Amino acid sequence: MPPAAPILLVEDDALLRQAFRILLEDAGYRVNEAGTAADAIESASRDTPALVVLDMGLPDRPGLDVARELRLHDATQTIPIIALTGRVGPQERDACLAAGCTEYQGKPLQPGRLLERLNDLLD
Repeated sequence: MPPAAPILLVEDDALLRQAFRILLEDAGYRVNEAGTAADAIESASRDTPALVVLDMGLPDRPGLDVARELRLHDATQTIPIIALTGRVGPQERDACLAAGCTEYQGKPLQPGRLLERLNDLLD
């Protein structure tokens, strides 16, 4: 997939969201942003992303709910979802994968690793 692929970035922390957006745009991706689960689901239905970068700690609903919801719809059921969470451990990882996330990355994350995985998933 070309680098102009649309990425849905779901992160409630405005400063982190801005940093991720700059990282992704500098890598050539088009970024749609959401700060809540409701905004993420609405954005994904309006402009189907090629990939979702999804924070698990959202203010209105857990990120796990967003992943499950995306898996219910034809347009989004197969898109890769990279889960981001400050909670690291096998239980959190297993919960993310069971909810439909393609991959799990703990925070703080390494920007280069995120871009590497994102590129791999979109190839």
